[in-house]
Amino acid sequence: MTIFKKIIDKEIPADIVYEDDLCLAFNDINPQAPTHVLLIPKKVIASMAEVEKAEQDLLGFLMVKAAEIAKAAGLSEDGYRLVVNTRENAGQEVPHLHIHILGGRKFSWPPG
Repeated sequence: MTIFKKIIDKEIPADIVYEDDLCLAFNDINPQAPTHVLLIPKKVIASMAEVEKAEQDLLGFLMVKAAEIAKAAGLSEDGYRLVVNTRENAGQEVPHLHIHILGGRKFSWPPG
């Protein structure tokens, strides 16, 4: 069981900023920007590499929800970054699909 599943199951605390039947969003404990929220589906999907066509509605929902969370955090005007790391070489540390919502500072390109 991953740390994210434990957060979903309320076995460990998190600073939750949004929750519904499909997903949960919480502030990252190691923020890389002034605003750093993690958005996770409640359905356990290890990474983007494991996504199947059956999840396309869920993934679309998560993208819309990410935009709503960013707007609620006041990030829409100046901009924000959404990041999905896939597997270890890309920086994925928890094997549960998650979207990083980052904002509140200027980002450079390319990342990493």
